Amino acid sequence: MQFNAEKIQIGISSCLLGEKVRFDGGHKNSTYCKKELSQFFRFIPVCPEMAIGLGAPRKSIRLIKDGDVILVQSGDGSLDVTHELNEFSHNKVSQLDKLGGYIFCSKSPTCGMERVLEYKKGTNNATKTGIGVYARALMEMYPLLPVEEEGRLHDPNLKENFFTRVYAYHDWQCMMHSGLTKHKLIQFHSRYKYLIMAHHRESYKSLGPLLADLSNLEEVAEQYFTGFMTALKHRATRNSHTNTLQHIQGYFKQDLTKEQKQELTDSIAKYHQGVAPLLVPITLINHYLREFPKEYIQDQVYLNPHPEALKLRYGY
Repeated sequence: MQFNAEKIQIGISSCLLGEKVRFDGGHKNSTYCKKELSQFFRFIPVCPEMAIGLGAPRKSIRLIKDGDVILVQSGDGSLDVTHELNEFSHNKVSQLDKLGGYIFCSKSPTCGMERVLEYKKGTNNATKTGIGVYARALMEMYPLLPVEEEGRLHDPNLKENFFTRVYAYHDWQCMMHSGLTKHKLIQFHSRYKYLIMAHHRESYKSLGPLLADLSNLEEVAEQYFTGFMTALKHRATRNSHTNTLQHIQGYFKQDLTKEQKQELTDSIAKYHQGVAPLLVPITLINHYLREFPKEYIQDQVYLNPHPEALKLRYGY
């Protein structure tokens, strides 16, 4: 996969970039986001609470469940910003159609992606069942957009999955922007076959046949993209990666010496056993591709789904 020089736009909670926008006047600066990821992405910071004029420091707000309605108020009920936040969220997310992903601050009543405290009206009883007002609006408008919370990016598997989806989502958007054709759609699927296999075998079996009839190209493309991004949301496992690597290994059976075949088999086995990271068999396959070029395999996004400098295949 070729990566554009232009940086992908990633939405992000402003506090994660060190901006002092939290209710206590502080921030939740993420060194990983600010120092490392900023080399690869153009961040679009948003703080809904500051955007509606609450200022910092300010009175803290919470999600309050009143029947079927979610209110956003201060704990004592003296401040109610439900209307303001809903209006801002609706207007803001409509402007974010160029994003390739979003990184949220966890637990926030505006930006929390999941498990936000939701209080029963008139009590201090809360359950972790809420979604931040702004986060909900964004995810409802762009249900296939890759989203994640900063804290979860410390998990190597979750992190690799998120950025795999970011680059795939961006790749699709670039293709659509260039003008959708039957050939481009078929080529897109061809390049992503083994990545889909690694993430969700059932989708690997179903997405191909979907392209058999392209008489209604736009409709099929929409169905395909939904299935494609849903497939990638499934986290690849050691078993599924191993299966995919073995499929790719089969393309070299006529080229490799007995010793080379054994070396590749051993590297895949070590990955499967957890002794070596995924990067080890991937690197060896790429080495053999330089020696024995195979266009179909060289085009597979699976071997290069994101820039190597992100170091996403070292940790698992």
